[in-house]
Amino acid sequence: MPSRHDIVTFHDPPVPPGASPWVDGAGPSPDVAVVAADPAWPAQFEAVAAAIRGALGWRALVVEHVGSTAVPGLPAKPVIDVDVVVADPADEASYVPALEALGLVLRVREPWWFGHRLLRGSQPASHVHVFGPDSPEVVRHRIFRDWLRGNPDERDRYAAAKLAASAAASAGGEDGMQYNARKEQVVREIHARAFAAAGLV
Repeated sequence: MPSRHDIVTFHDPPVPPGASPWVDGAGPSPDVAVVAADPAWPAQFEAVAAAIRGALGWRALVVEHVGSTAVPGLPAKPVIDVDVVVADPADEASYVPALEALGLVLRVREPWWFGHRLLRGSQPASHVHVFGPDSPEVVRHRIFRDWLRGNPDERDRYAAAKLAASAAASAGGEDGMQYNARKEQVVREIHARAFAAAGLV
């Protein structure tokens, strides 16, 4: 399990010299459009999750709906974010082929960031994030999701930041990573309040 310190610390390790997180020429998504909350998103997650569990069996230690599409009433980019925990993300042979058989495509490999891998799906649009059991990111994602679900004022504050970031990124011809950077300050402020409420800080 990750330590309390790791959970409340934002880890932004630089890409090692000569390395790239992108696989096979992939890159940041150019789509930064945020749309109104869709009540179909939870069912879309359940379909993706069932397929992942069916493909990985007991190797899928955790399959969680995270991100904005997991929060009722929150505008979002229409992409289902899924956290999957496996015993060893570096052992790609134990899970990547099974996920690729579902139509998912490996697009990001970041061994320096808690072993993170990202696979993208299209039916529905989805991002499947793979981490190991010791990753604090999975815990942090869950805390953030549940805090927004339980605090409509925080959800609305985040919605405003997302819509403003989307508009500015669209006007500037920016990509998804730049969109994320535009709302990062608000994200961290909300996290701080959620951590305090949970007794983590």
